[in-house]
Amino acid sequence: GLGFNIVGGTDQQYVYNDSSIYVSRIKKDGAAHLDGRLQEGDKILAVNGKDLKDLRHKDAVELFRNAGYDVSLKIQRRLQPQNGPVGHRGDEESGGLPLAAILVPGLALTVAAVWILLRYRQRM
Repeated sequence: GLGFNIVGGTDQQYVYNDSSIYVSRIKKDGAAHLDGRLQEGDKILAVNGKDLKDLRHKDAVELFRNAGYDVSLKIQRRLQPQNGPVGHRGDEESGGLPLAAILVPGLALTVAAVWILLRYRQRM
């Protein structure tokens, strides 16, 4: 096989109001994993030049099974998280600092500096 699983199709929409075919899982040490370009959540638009639009799931699976040894995929990267299972990141951290983590200490330092400056001026 090609080393990945797919979901979606006109009869099994994986993403609400979208019957596209998506990569649901990359199998470890499979062809797709070893190649490294395909990612879970990618939308597959075409296989060997054959458009996957408006296909039932089983018809898409059949296209992949009969794709041959040299397979060309046209994909669309998932640019932003989806609301459904693909790309859902709601329980994970974003990896960056929240804006409040920067603003609150900065504001506190500014207030302290102004307070010290005003107290210093009163003593003069």
